[in-house]
Amino acid sequence: MKKKLLGLLVLLALLVPFSTLQAQEDVKIGKQHITVKDGRMTPEALWAMGRISGYAASLNGQQIVYQVGYYSVKHNKSHQVLYVMNADGSAQKLLTEGSKNETDATWLDNETIAFLSGGEIWSMKADGTDRRQLSQTDGNVEGFKFSPDRQKVIILKSIPFHESIKETPADLPKATGRLVTDLMYRHWDHYVESIQHPFVCSVSGNTIAAEMTDILEGEPFECPMEPFGGMEQLDWSTDSKFIAYTCRKKTGVAYSISTDSDIFLYNIGTRETTNLCKPADYVAPEVDPTKTLKTQAVNAAENLKNLPGYDQNPKFSPDGKYIAWLSMARDGYESDRQRLCLHNLETGEKTFLTEGFDSNVDDFCWSDSKDVLIYFISVWHATENLYAITKKGEVKQLTNDWADFGSLQLLNNGKQLLMERHSYTAPADLYVVTPNAKKPEKTAITQITTENKHILDQLDKPTVQQRWVNTTDGKQMLVWVILPPNFDETKKYPTLLFCEGGPQSPVSQFWSYRWNFFIMASQGYVIVAPNRHGLPGFGSEWCEEISGDWTGQCMSDYLAAIDDAAQNLPFVDKDKLGAVGASFGGFSVYYLAGHHDKRFKCFIAHDGAFNLEAMYTETEENWFSNWEYDDAYWNKDRTANADKTYRNSPHQFIDKWDTPILCIHGEKDYRINATQGMSAFNAARMRGIEAQLLIFPDENHWVLKPQNGILWQRTYFNWLDRWLH
Repeated sequence: MKKKLLGLLVLLALLVPFSTLQAQEDVKIGKQHITVKDGRMTPEALWAMGRISGYAASLNGQQIVYQVGYYSVKHNKSHQVLYVMNADGSAQKLLTEGSKNETDATWLDNETIAFLSGGEIWSMKADGTDRRQLSQTDGNVEGFKFSPDRQKVIILKSIPFHESIKETPADLPKATGRLVTDLMYRHWDHYVESIQHPFVCSVSGNTIAAEMTDILEGEPFECPMEPFGGMEQLDWSTDSKFIAYTCRKKTGVAYSISTDSDIFLYNIGTRETTNLCKPADYVAPEVDPTKTLKTQAVNAAENLKNLPGYDQNPKFSPDGKYIAWLSMARDGYESDRQRLCLHNLETGEKTFLTEGFDSNVDDFCWSDSKDVLIYFISVWHATENLYAITKKGEVKQLTNDWADFGSLQLLNNGKQLLMERHSYTAPADLYVVTPNAKKPEKTAITQITTENKHILDQLDKPTVQQRWVNTTDGKQMLVWVILPPNFDETKKYPTLLFCEGGPQSPVSQFWSYRWNFFIMASQGYVIVAPNRHGLPGFGSEWCEEISGDWTGQCMSDYLAAIDDAAQNLPFVDKDKLGAVGASFGGFSVYYLAGHHDKRFKCFIAHDGAFNLEAMYTETEENWFSNWEYDDAYWNKDRTANADKTYRNSPHQFIDKWDTPILCIHGEKDYRINATQGMSAFNAARMRGIEAQLLIFPDENHWVLKPQNGILWQRTYFNWLDRWLH
């Protein structure tokens, strides 16, 4: 149900540009100017906003190139463009003048930018002139990274893959059937008939040689890893002689039940590959694919030294002596705590730098500071802030915003950091952070882009509050409360309980273009968003309590949060409560529909699991179900937790449903199949319950197309308004 990558590694990823996921005709779409009436956020205003994604600083730190996606509801398409500006945010200039998408910009030197357009690598001067096509691959480049000496480049390209789906006979070119022979034949939203491989090409002047070396030649494995991996999963050594890359070298059933990826070191000269995580003679223990790996030999204490969990995103140190990467300890557990592993390339010694820090490292970069070894970002108490690991091994928090900071990179010779920042009331913009590890309170944060100021200035903003609520197990839970713009404490407001997905994704200060608290509050709703048991940022014990207990403490937490609001917040109308959520949040809604004791007047479930027995064999990533459920449902010796999980599946309580429900699902969602949403809707109608089904034949776990996004928002609010206003 959930894929955790880059820490925002979550199943409910929020900001993936539609253009990167689907081929489309070229449409020139620029910054959208829209007039907002009455100061209220609307779906149209939300989709008019530019979405900042990739960004990179020049080698001398004087300029920044960054990518923005603009969306046209009329054309139902997006356009990815590039801007350049000075590092202080001045002299912004649009570089993309045509209708083709331009993405993945990086700097070749202080005057030259490389970027991707039409499946080829191009270069241009920093002012947009002197455009040159560097690669000649018939439009097959899907990602790239130049070596530090600029003499070589890694090119990502897809190759045919028929390990799980057999190739269609040549004499049947119009046949649409697929002969499937093993698992992992689908991933996220597509059938797996090709995989990405990294190729190395030589660079000479303004030309990338056509000859390519596949660093995984003859190997049936993907790099980067499905479904969200990108160039962050590969890195060049500082001397340009080695490539470190991420790979899970498994196929079929073994792939479907395992999260065991490793970091490999590829020698450009000898073409030899070394696994940095495991010894050369390592043989993985035999496992039962129908049972959780948590109690099997692969996760026994003596095997943990072989790093059987997720290892990804390697980065060489500036001196070339070390590689650091993100590492999870256990196989089969995609939400294990993500630690920072430091590998000494000379001795092979590994050190986990964040063992004393009980939360995830979501992204990091090496420091050039004399005091700081590495900077990283992490969620703690529902915000994503900046931290530093000093050269003495101490972890220090450098920012303390009610916000989420995104990926980070050095700027201005290492004296500053270039970062992205967003919150419940502000979409992503770029910021320069001047860290101060000795006196964190003096860390300076400066905003350098105002991409959506022309829209935000027209909007009345919600207010965000924080509450700590007692849980039924005697602990305290942080709950965000978002109040409508122009809030009047003497009035009563309809209120929404927000149920988070994952199940282990943080309810931090995210900005979503679908589950957007700004627009919900602007429609006159109070939002109650609890950080229930099972979420990161409150310690491993709190986070892990949800595995095997989907319908226990976390559901009690939801009810505790909404009961606290109804009883203690005088502006909450306790007779007009709704519950909404996606993915695990959708599952939560389906479960609460049979256990809410008439608290709620309506429900909305998006892409939620409804029948867990069906979901066990429907989802494409079996490690998730194994870890969360313990056992296949047919195992006669299944654990007590497994028995409880299946016994408490939402579909078992349809007889107790009594409240209107809107079910939403994408038919290309292969993580949680659309049959789950259809089954819930069908059951509700057969029970005589008011219900609607919003089904998207062409969307996956998310809703990515502009007109579908508008339809989603309108349907969502029409349903809420019908029952809560």
